[in-house]
Amino acid sequence: MLMIVMGVILLLFVFMIGVLYFRLHALPERFAHKKVQFEIVCVLALLAMFTHMHIFWIAGLLLALIEFPDFSTPLSRIAGSTEKIASKEPGEGTDQMTPGDVAVTKQPEVLPEVEGATRKLRSV
Repeated sequence: MLMIVMGVILLLFVFMIGVLYFRLHALPERFAHKKVQFEIVCVLALLAMFTHMHIFWIAGLLLALIEFPDFSTPLSRIAGSTEKIASKEPGEGTDQMTPGDVAVTKQPEVLPEVEGATRKLRSV
């Protein structure tokens, strides 16, 4: 009877150690902030678990603790403001442009006084 009790305790102990091991390896994944960062941290955690190289786990933990700044929101706001200045609805100009579309503008005329002043400056 004592042998059966010790066997059950041993199995529970091994099971609890396994749960602790997997929770420890999932720790960086819980800290990840954004989707791309989460995916990179998951890959590093899997590499660490299957290769038994702790550097991948440490890199994943450090990467998860760093919060990357959001670059897409300011850039999309700049694009929307530029479209508003161009009197277009946001997102309207992207569908209509093709790589062959190039705006050709006429060179502005230069006044004779300005042209003479630039010649004098160049000669100095």
